[in-house]
Amino acid sequence: MTNSKKLCRAGLLALTLSPLMGAQAMAADLPGKGVVVKPAQSTLAEETFQTELVNRALKDLGYDVQPTAEVDYNVAYTTIASGDSTYMAVNWDPLQTDMYNAAGGDKKFYRQGTYISGATQGYLIDKKTADKYHIHDLSQLKDPKLARLFDSNGDGKADMVSCDPGWGCGEVISAQIKAYGLSNTVQQNAGNYAAIMADTMTRFQEGKPVLYYTWTPYWVSNVLKPGRDVIWLTVPFSANSGSQKDLDTKLPDGKNYGFPLNDEHIVANKQWAAANPAAAKLFALMKLPLNDVNAQNLSMHNGESSAQDIQDQFSGWIKAHQDTYNGWIDAAKAAAKK
Repeated sequence: MTNSKKLCRAGLLALTLSPLMGAQAMAADLPGKGVVVKPAQSTLAEETFQTELVNRALKDLGYDVQPTAEVDYNVAYTTIASGDSTYMAVNWDPLQTDMYNAAGGDKKFYRQGTYISGATQGYLIDKKTADKYHIHDLSQLKDPKLARLFDSNGDGKADMVSCDPGWGCGEVISAQIKAYGLSNTVQQNAGNYAAIMADTMTRFQEGKPVLYYTWTPYWVSNVLKPGRDVIWLTVPFSANSGSQKDLDTKLPDGKNYGFPLNDEHIVANKQWAAANPAAAKLFALMKLPLNDVNAQNLSMHNGESSAQDIQDQFSGWIKAHQDTYNGWIDAAKAAAKK
């Protein structure tokens, strides 16, 4: 073979390999290369969207993201604090303050930035019953006659839809039932929230009175719309549980629904975050509009809830906010080089 042919073949080989070598070099440059991430979230399926969005960003930084473990909130905090899990995308503040602190608080967790802001919680009843009986405050259910309107099992007490055990909201609801003198007239129905709310929706559609606790971001208030189908109930004064017993829950507009506005944060193992500045920067920067989560949760409620559906939903969100997303990734990469 002549020297000219050898040079030509070498040139062709270089051209053939260069894209592959470039891709390998890029992968090697990613700050998360070789680092395992073990996400955790609650068993609430509607939290998958915000978790998977974070997972996608971590993968784009090169991290080896393992399947998300679905556990109770208190287990998530404990395993993140110990390093058995890496992060959780839904730390409710201040609702879960006691869980957070019990697992080690700021000594064990990295928590910077606000992922979702302005999350609301509270009690609602159907507007038809509210208008007919002039009910506007939860404490009015001390009246046995009013409470019986919401009795769905015949025990004479109002049946209030509560939340899954271990979520934190149940303790607040219990404290408020006691504080407002409702122990003899209101029964808190805790369990699988989605299943209990399905029964509540059926009752509403049948024209029967309903009483329930809910929150945003979630799909319920996109179906039973406050002001049109249901109304928020105020409470007579602030009452809470644990370390938050003296927390003032009055909102900026002067109304008190028993719960303050909450922010949701990404929390990670503090030691892991310190060793991974790219991920730490990402966690601090990511922001997700509450209304976008509400809309996605409604899509899930309407049947678009498969793993592929959720992947399509967060991929669509990224495409619609590509500049913002790229900014997160670029800033995370830059943080790793400092």
